[in-house]
Amino acid sequence: MIAAPAVPGSNPALVLRDIHQPPAPSWWPPAIGWWLLAAIVLLAIGAWAWRAWRRRRRQRELARVFDAGIAAGATPAARIAAASTLLRRAARVRDPAAATLQGEAWLAFLDAGAPPPLFAGEEGALLLDGGFRPDVDAARADALVALARVRFLQWMGAR
Repeated sequence: MIAAPAVPGSNPALVLRDIHQPPAPSWWPPAIGWWLLAAIVLLAIGAWAWRAWRRRRRQRELARVFDAGIAAGATPAARIAAASTLLRRAARVRDPAAATLQGEAWLAFLDAGAPPPLFAGEEGALLLDGGFRPDVDAARADALVALARVRFLQWMGAR
């Protein structure tokens, strides 16, 4: 007997199905743009870390220079004179004309840009003539040296 022709749809192997979406692309490995972005971010972080490391190293070195200069003074008057000398050096870095300032003009220059005046009043008077006094209170000298250290580090770019 002759077989009858197959009716379309009667053979389950020949059933047509709707269009299927291809599978989503894998997240790994990322595209080249993501690799470039990651490289740029890593380079930026590395540059920032290197710059921060150099800034901290410069701060430590400047603080060491200031502290060594102050430690060379055996008396409170000698420490005040050393602080004054170091402030003059830092002032010359900031403005070369500052080397010729004297008295109140020097104190005004020291206070320029500082929100509260650091060297107004007793501190300024002690800075001006404390290095020449035979006896200076050690606590006042230490307080003045601390103010001078802050200003020295600011002017030398360490802060």
